[in-house]
Amino acid sequence: MEQSRKNTPRTQYHHGDLRAHLIETVRVLVEEKGADGFSISEAARRAGVSSAAPYKHFSDRAEIVREVALAGIDRMRDRMDQVAQAASGDPLAPVTALGLCYADFARTEPGVFRLIFGLAEGHERDAEMQARGDGCLAIVKREIRTAMPEDTPETEIERRSLMLHMFVHGHAFLEIDGKHELELTAEQEKALMADISRRILRD
Repeated sequence: MEQSRKNTPRTQYHHGDLRAHLIETVRVLVEEKGADGFSISEAARRAGVSSAAPYKHFSDRAEIVREVALAGIDRMRDRMDQVAQAASGDPLAPVTALGLCYADFARTEPGVFRLIFGLAEGHERDAEMQARGDGCLAIVKREIRTAMPEDTPETEIERRSLMLHMFVHGHAFLEIDGKHELELTAEQEKALMADISRRILRD
């Protein structure tokens, strides 16, 4: 009987990709508690692993939170590209779709959205985060460039891209902070974004 117990393997919780599983677990915690509202030990417990397991993949808490932010930027960029490519009809439709996509991402993942834009210590100085964020802005510039006359100077593309981003970014934060005085339906928000697109690009 003793020999039988010794030869019986211990039951353990295995993950096919522990690193990805931990990033997803921390993403959920960021949404529930904010970027600074939990410990690595809590994340490990939630993931079903030992408190030492995360350190096999990440040097510290800041690194895993950073990876959550980077993955969030990638998701936002991919969604923006998809909606812009799928938009049709009105020549300004891709720009309107980008604005709606941006606001929707903020509503869907408000914790990650805040994290992306530097509401956690140190991220505003992260060159890689800045570069990936520039990838999102590049999609906006691409669609604005397409909607504008061919001889439009690049400085003007930059200016109008910034104008659009300023409006949509402010709109998104007002939404997730619950400070928007307007309670817009989906159709009203779409009409608002279309109006802003026209005003910015046809001025």
